[in-house]
Amino acid sequence: FYYAIEEINKDPHLLPNQSLGFQLYNAINSDHRTLENALIWFSGGDEILPNYSCKIPKRSVAVTAGTASPFSAQIGTLLELYRTPQITYGPFDPSLRDKHQYPSLYQMAPGDSNLVHAMIALLLHFGWTWVAVFISDDVKGEQFMRDLEAEMLKKGICVALTEKLPAITTMFGSSHTTFMTRIRVSSANVHILYGEVRSLITVDIAAEFFLTTGKVWIMTAKWDMVVYETDHMLHSFHGSFSLSPHKREIPGFKHFLKTSNPSQYPQDFYFSILWIAFLNCSPPGSLCGKIGVCLPNISLETLPGNFDLMTVSDSSYFIYNAVHVLARVLHTVILEKMEMRSPEDENQPEILPWQLHPLLKKIQFINSGGHQMSFNEKRHRMAWYDIQNNVNFPAGLRLLIKVGEFVSKSPHDQALVINAEMVEWPIGFTETPKSVCSQSCAPGFRQIPREGRPLCCFHCVLCPERHISNRTDAQHCVQCPPKEYANSERNHCLPKVITFLSLQDPLGMSLACTALCFSVITTLVLGLFVKHRDTPMVKANNRGLSYTLLISLTFCFLCSLLFIGRPCTASCILQQTTFAVVFTVAVSTVLAKTITVVLAFKVTAPGRNMRQLLVSGAPNYIIPICTLIQLTLCAVWMGTNPPFVDTDAHSEHGHIIIMCNKSSLTAFYCVLGYLGSLALLSFTVAFLARKLPGTFNEAKFLTFSMLVFCSVWVTFLPVYHSSKGKVMVAMEVFSILASSAGLLGCIFLPKCYIILIKPDKNSMKYLRSRNYALGFDLSRYLL
Repeated sequence: FYYAIEEINKDPHLLPNQSLGFQLYNAINSDHRTLENALIWFSGGDEILPNYSCKIPKRSVAVTAGTASPFSAQIGTLLELYRTPQITYGPFDPSLRDKHQYPSLYQMAPGDSNLVHAMIALLLHFGWTWVAVFISDDVKGEQFMRDLEAEMLKKGICVALTEKLPAITTMFGSSHTTFMTRIRVSSANVHILYGEVRSLITVDIAAEFFLTTGKVWIMTAKWDMVVYETDHMLHSFHGSFSLSPHKREIPGFKHFLKTSNPSQYPQDFYFSILWIAFLNCSPPGSLCGKIGVCLPNISLETLPGNFDLMTVSDSSYFIYNAVHVLARVLHTVILEKMEMRSPEDENQPEILPWQLHPLLKKIQFINSGGHQMSFNEKRHRMAWYDIQNNVNFPAGLRLLIKVGEFVSKSPHDQALVINAEMVEWPIGFTETPKSVCSQSCAPGFRQIPREGRPLCCFHCVLCPERHISNRTDAQHCVQCPPKEYANSERNHCLPKVITFLSLQDPLGMSLACTALCFSVITTLVLGLFVKHRDTPMVKANNRGLSYTLLISLTFCFLCSLLFIGRPCTASCILQQTTFAVVFTVAVSTVLAKTITVVLAFKVTAPGRNMRQLLVSGAPNYIIPICTLIQLTLCAVWMGTNPPFVDTDAHSEHGHIIIMCNKSSLTAFYCVLGYLGSLALLSFTVAFLARKLPGTFNEAKFLTFSMLVFCSVWVTFLPVYHSSKGKVMVAMEVFSILASSAGLLGCIFLPKCYIILIKPDKNSMKYLRSRNYALGFDLSRYLL
């Protein structure tokens, strides 16, 4: 304040030929004495006389008020009676912006509506999502809390604890103990502090006498927090952050501090008090004889390190600006009055308080530090904060070190710059502290909120199958496209490999080789039967039906090859139709052979109708009739819903399976059911004829072959439906090969054994002797 007055009075271009004077009054920090000094100023003497002015010199035309908003609001009502301008240098208070209630009040501090955005940006920069908030118990604190919670909700930050600080407390009262207890039990490592000066004194004193470490404090400007000085590093606010409106250095101010001493201001006892209290010496001529006289070269520059007067506080900076604002307004008013007065009038033009308002509302200039000054509402739209780190060094040295800036032109145009290497963290932290309710969920996991807790408290759950999350703290998992799959960590989608039961696949290769081997064996058996077609063994078992069965079995083995390889529309149709027809021929041939055996053993006398059926070969008509029915079923199937090529992207992890879709499961089961009915009928007839006598009676072998056949396909159904992908196709191929091999082995293996190994049993002589011993002559029924 003194420096601004002297700078203006030395400026030849500002208030020329005039000196700017002032009156200094103490704003006592007591609610019931708030108006006392204001009334003394209005009265002009030591006694309060409302509505009277006893002072001979003219009263000051403007007032600069202190840091407490309630004080400015209360004296503002009194000042408004005279329309006296009041310029406050304290923190911006939204409640004082109301021009209807406070038309004569002006705030030098810019609006702090963006302070919340700056704090949120700082929290997000360090990843702090779990914070405690300490606010003053007043309207300003409530408004700040509402704004802070609204922004926290948008950014995913939660409040762990809210503590309201009373404006008036008793020194070392219960409020201090409660306050520090709440800090210690808080699970948050980051605390936000905001409020009026009187509320923050509670925190200041408590932090000095109730040491609490391991907490990072984020507080507002240096004017709000006059931290209780300490001479050691173990201080509750060591490593804290303060956000202060950006300030430019005032040219010449440090030189003024270095050269100032009480002798230059004999009328102001505050200078003497400063010297005595902080430098522990009395100025020359002081009446304090018990304290030594200060050395001639001592100045404010030599203050102990824990008292930093060389750094301009926010309130000091705005006091400087407030004085310059009033000086420029007075300069303009005086010029206007000088132009309007008559040449004969030599008296100094009188300036009334209300005459300053029009100029104050539109004033705009750049101060000596290069900072633009005005009371225009537009200046509140842009925020520029200096982020300072509170560092306590050994031997009592305490500094506020600028570590970053926050600039905001609009909610969508914000910038935060932090030099993390310069940040000094509180005692107990060797790296950036963490303040979260729950540890971050790594990629591949998603958050599940904890019941009854804030949103910042959650569990981490692995993403479900075919879903991923590729960022930290994901709220939801994203499903991979159909042609991609999630890796084991569930943080990336990888392209699926196209697969099918191919010949290059070991499973496909083994099944194909097995099918070819069995088809070759069946062909060899057919050749063996053709070669020995005139032997009793071949003739006794109806060689025509045996040839038909062997040929159909050969095609049964070969049709399995249609299931191996990349599917196409033609192969999908041929798979089902070929399988259905050739197996129908095979099973119906077995049925015909079984009926033939039964007729042969039931015919005991010539001339009977059964003998006529046997001799005429009527059982052989079973094969075309049964095959025709199956062909009809297949034709209906292919004509309505034929099979088609389809893809299965879900059965096997990481693979897209190309397969044949049967299109109509009803048609497929009708075909399979018809085939199963024929097999069951053959098994039943063969089972009833299993005990018929005879040397070459094959009823037992037919029974066993159909038992194997039915067992394979009954087992096939549940296994087929429980399989997926190409394993399902492989199961169908295996069932075809197993059932065909069962028919081949059970029916023809014993015959081949006799033909090749026991040829003596394959003769009419052996046949007659065997039948004679059994009392039954089968030779006459050799076909």
